[in-house]
Amino acid sequence: MSSTAERAADRGPDQDRVWTVAEHLDDILGHVHPLEPIELQLLEAQGCVLVEDVTVPGALPPFDNSSMDGYAVRTADVAAATEDHPAVLTVIGDIAAGSGDLPAVGPGEAARIMTGAPVPPGGQAIVPVEWTDGGLDSGPVTHMPARGSDPHGGSGRVRVFRPAREGQHVRTRGSDADAGELALRAGTVLGASQLGLLAALGRATVMVRPRPRVVVLSTGSELVQPGEEAGPGRIHDSNSFQLTAAAREAGAIAYRVGAVADDAATLRAAVEDQLVRADIVVTSGGVSVGAYDVVKEAMHEVHFRKLAMQPGKPQGFGRVGPENTPLMALPGNPVSSYVSFELFVRPVIRTMLGSADVHRTTVQAVCPEGVASSPKDRRQFLRGWYEPATLDGPATVSPVGGAGSHLIKAMAHANALIVVPEDVTQVAPGAEVDVVLLA
Repeated sequence: MSSTAERAADRGPDQDRVWTVAEHLDDILGHVHPLEPIELQLLEAQGCVLVEDVTVPGALPPFDNSSMDGYAVRTADVAAATEDHPAVLTVIGDIAAGSGDLPAVGPGEAARIMTGAPVPPGGQAIVPVEWTDGGLDSGPVTHMPARGSDPHGGSGRVRVFRPAREGQHVRTRGSDADAGELALRAGTVLGASQLGLLAALGRATVMVRPRPRVVVLSTGSELVQPGEEAGPGRIHDSNSFQLTAAAREAGAIAYRVGAVADDAATLRAAVEDQLVRADIVVTSGGVSVGAYDVVKEAMHEVHFRKLAMQPGKPQGFGRVGPENTPLMALPGNPVSSYVSFELFVRPVIRTMLGSADVHRTTVQAVCPEGVASSPKDRRQFLRGWYEPATLDGPATVSPVGGAGSHLIKAMAHANALIVVPEDVTQVAPGAEVDVVLLA
């Protein structure tokens, strides 16, 4: 069906149809796909999903190296060492991290070595400096003198007070990973540790699906920028901040445009100006049945629907501009817009990102207080505080605040959504409910 025919169908005899949450979400996800892979520098790829298996090109670490500051020794030379009868060895030189020319350790010899430095030929173990006198002809020391204050530390004698077994305090070649081993699997989300591994493997770039770019606009002539005085009949714009932050938490690169006045031409121009940097456009407000519902007036490509849910009954979805950019039109009440984001926008972001976990985790928990009433034929999403199961009892969830869609303070103190199905009008105290975890 063409987009024109689809619009006609939505606004024709079927315009009063009430959609379920699942139907609306399925329709949206049927129109979005993961973004095409691109090659990015490592730090630019943070938070992105890997699209290639990465194998280890060479052994990691690439050579035997010391895990301690101390002395490289032959185990036979220190086998009988005690504090009363230390082994006395000739120090043949220093080996710092990055050293290339390595002295060979022979019988009765030791090389002073630093953490990360390659183990020299003949060295079988590393004796930590704390097991020695540090070359000072005294008792055990706690640290090695700095090279600048002890220029002769790499020569002379060292007393060793404890024995060492072969391989002790040596990071052997390939002990982390062997050449050809799988380092990271396609589908991995790249965080700090994964990027560190890629860097250790010598990778400067990596193939990933980019983070989707989300542009957020609030609508309403009553909205005032935070930091400015809200005069009579005006309120501060909270939705654009809340939704921008939520988009970033979901893995997107999000841009907050701010509030747009209730003027169709202004809104249309604002959306079109933002399409150059948008993979998704999210608006809040202007989707209900009022005379000033500007999104419905301006965005003719968007399908506006009534959903069998509370909060968030009015919703809109369409594709706009030359690239058919998805536009998600959310209701304007703060709780309605946030719940709508979690149910519909977040899965779109996760789908575009190529993530395996598109949806929030849903669990079951006991609701000790129950829910006194829930609207018939609507799926209700109540703010809740979830406590995991303990040895003393099952997981629980308690409602936070009332059911009003304007109660943003209660939303700020919730970590979950309590789900009451369409065919349930009340939940008995102590009954189990489905819970959508928000963290």
